[in-house]
Amino acid sequence: MPSYAQEAVDHLDDLVGLRRALHQDPELGLDLPRTQERVLAALQDLGLRITTGTDLSSIVAVLEGGRPGPVVLLRADMDALPLRERTGLPYASPTDRMHACGHDLHTSALVGAARLLAAHREELPGRIVFMFQPGEEGPGGAEPMIREGVLDAAGERPIAAYGIHVGPGPRGTFITRAGTVMAGAANLRVRVHGAGGHGSQPMRAIDPVAPLVEIAGSLQTMISRRFSSADPVVASVTTLEASSAINVIPDSAALGATVRTMTAESADRFGELVRQFAENIARAHGARAEVDWEILYPATVNDDAEEAFAVAELREAFGEVRVHESPQPLMGSEDFSYVLQEVPGCFVFLLCSPDDLPEGELAVNHSAEVLFDDSVLADQAAALASLAHGRLRKAAAGS
Repeated sequence: MPSYAQEAVDHLDDLVGLRRALHQDPELGLDLPRTQERVLAALQDLGLRITTGTDLSSIVAVLEGGRPGPVVLLRADMDALPLRERTGLPYASPTDRMHACGHDLHTSALVGAARLLAAHREELPGRIVFMFQPGEEGPGGAEPMIREGVLDAAGERPIAAYGIHVGPGPRGTFITRAGTVMAGAANLRVRVHGAGGHGSQPMRAIDPVAPLVEIAGSLQTMISRRFSSADPVVASVTTLEASSAINVIPDSAALGATVRTMTAESADRFGELVRQFAENIARAHGARAEVDWEILYPATVNDDAEEAFAVAELREAFGEVRVHESPQPLMGSEDFSYVLQEVPGCFVFLLCSPDDLPEGELAVNHSAEVLFDDSVLADQAAALASLAHGRLRKAAAGS
């Protein structure tokens, strides 16, 4: 195996430059034309077979190895979030959009991996698909890319798929786990219909607010009494809507909640139970409830064998002390889950907070103040390259 960790150092300045250019010009959702243009320019001299998306600004690049063999997929997401940055960085975004989840690092690192692997194409026993995906933060870009053929871009399905996501914590630390590594995500919306009236005369109205508040409170009781703590569920009510006038009982009131589950069974069961709870509580108040239960992303589940391979490969490349297996999954969610439903693989986290920040002051992903030390880009690119090349070698060896 090449020493990708050493070779990647030579690419670090270029990768940091690309990352900071992306950071200053973030784009949202599925339409990322300027991001796509920058990535295409960064890949243009590598001899890759490149296609772009039809319904979204995706990029799929295929590297043909010099020897026959199977296919491995590497993925990065490219989109940002709708919030105004408060980091004070000289390359901070000047808009109301920010790369607050590190996708600018993911994209730059995958470009770096493509450069490292292209330099060793003759040694590769197979092909590598580089999946540059928009829309991970919503509405979801993995499913459209799968529909447009990313998993068949090299002529056959990959035998494995890998992705690396950055986060706050000791710089250069890799973390993953076998099985469920991230929760599934769903949106809950409940609207209670009553009959409006004057706030001083609730007996002449059917107040929708009272049952709505009861429904919101009942969610936590429902979780603690209907779901096992070994299969956790997290529900957070994040939006409330009622009257815009303080002395008016509205005709209807609504709430929105984000719900995270570890299994598809829990997600389906939660949707059924919350519908029963909401409808029965509203009925007891003489009102009517409408429930909208929308599953966004399933849980992200690492294949046991691919996780064991990834841990061993990363420890070989970076040392055992830097690679850890977590006892707990994260309650955040990822649409790489759709890829892992189709292809066995492993999703890994790379911690990369600046060394001079005290641990108690680390802002988290999706914060307007989160900071990522982009000096990890060499290791992130090398890790992706090592996983892809190592997995092809393992297949060639028949193990």
